[in-house]
Amino acid sequence: MTSTIDMHCRPATGTPADAYTLGPLQSGPSCCDPEPLIRVENLSLSYDNKPALAGVTLDIYRGCITALIGPSGCGKTSFLSSLNRLTDLIPGCEVEGRILINRQDARAPDLDVQTLRRQVGMIFQKPNPFPLSIRRNLEMPLREHGVRNRSELCDRLERTLTDVGLWDEVKDRLDTPALALSGGQQQRLCLARALALEPSVLLMDEPCSALDPLSSAVVEDLIQRLRGRYTVVIVTHNLAQARRIANYAGFFWVRERAGTLIEFGRCQQIFEEPAHDLTAAYVSGARG
Repeated sequence: MTSTIDMHCRPATGTPADAYTLGPLQSGPSCCDPEPLIRVENLSLSYDNKPALAGVTLDIYRGCITALIGPSGCGKTSFLSSLNRLTDLIPGCEVEGRILINRQDARAPDLDVQTLRRQVGMIFQKPNPFPLSIRRNLEMPLREHGVRNRSELCDRLERTLTDVGLWDEVKDRLDTPALALSGGQQQRLCLARALALEPSVLLMDEPCSALDPLSSAVVEDLIQRLRGRYTVVIVTHNLAQARRIANYAGFFWVRERAGTLIEFGRCQQIFEEPAHDLTAAYVSGARG
């Protein structure tokens, strides 16, 4: 079905397309006192009866950035996917345990999963813009979720592109293919697409791993500016990145062929005074 699209939401001002300007994203309150937004209790997950996670329990705090670290294959992405039930889409995947998001049971059989995924957005390792124009990458999910007023569509489009520092770069070419953008721009577009739905939680699965160092630095800077306004859970293999941006960190490891949470705490404590020998060995580079 073809949608009617306003071709000119805002007049162009002639800013060079390659100029990078991070938008005036409003910061929320700093996260000082731990207030759980997500509570995970005894979470276990398997694929075709092969365990991937076993007995994970932790709290994710409102407005904070939580980094999940650990070697490949220890269940970090599986944990992330279980939070907004992307695991429902995987044949043979079974999940046990309890996940509460804002005191609501995220695993309740009668839960509206589409509403859950609007509230808990996901940014993947590799940028995945739709093979559509920049404009339609943002408008299509909004229309799917019931936003059809042209003025509101235009306002959200400009606001979210400004928030991720893309507006001045793309406002003169909103109807060009999103796949023509650079890798870093595509990842910021995907982030804008998630922000347009006004989520409370952003899940990020190694969002900088496929980017060059300069693009990675731009995305990392943006993630830090989301602190306080959104609750962010990020999987990263870059320990330096985790240490720079995160308030809290969880260290995962494989035990008895299943991923498990070894240690969770404030990021500074995890890196400087880890309580577990495995954590100390991993963050120092001796293991993993």
